[in-house]
Amino acid sequence: MQQPAVPVAPQPTLQPSVPTRGRPARNKERTKHDEKITVYISADELLALETARLTLRGKHGVAADRGRIVREAISVLLADLDERGENSVLVRRLQGNQ
Repeated sequence: MQQPAVPVAPQPTLQPSVPTRGRPARNKERTKHDEKITVYISADELLALETARLTLRGKHGVAADRGRIVREAISVLLADLDERGENSVLVRRLQGNQ
């Protein structure tokens, strides 16, 4: 005689704390940009930018495309220039005094 099967409760699916695959969900409050510029960068700079994007996503859970990272970097540099003037990172780098 067979024993009746004991129902097995489904195990909960574990979700990673940081998304690891696939396209991140679109932000519904997406900013529309009216102006566009073209910037040429070296292969090494592009690789560094892409590495930063993946690091932000993998280690910090921040999904940002390369354009957003560049806009944030520009914003930070311009705020530093406004606040520190002659001693700003931008002035020092452009003068060659990194």
